[in-house]
Amino acid sequence: MPNMPLSIPKELHREIGHHKDIRWSNIARQAFEKKIKELHWMDKVLEKSELTKEDIDEIDHKIKAEILKRFKK
Repeated sequence: MPNMPLSIPKELHREIGHHKDIRWSNIARQAFEKKIKELHWMDKVLEKSELTKEDIDEIDHKIKAEILKRFKK
């Protein structure tokens, strides 16, 4: 199995060090596998999409504008 170097913040490394009984490589592998499954699902959904890049940009702009309104309250 290939190895992959992973950089993490010092504070996170310190916290991980307090739990030496946990196999952190398994935790990381599970997180990677979960994300890959999500990406495959998203690719499958999007392959049938008729949205254009412009449509996506417009939706993105509207969502961000609404979020900004909520945080300004």
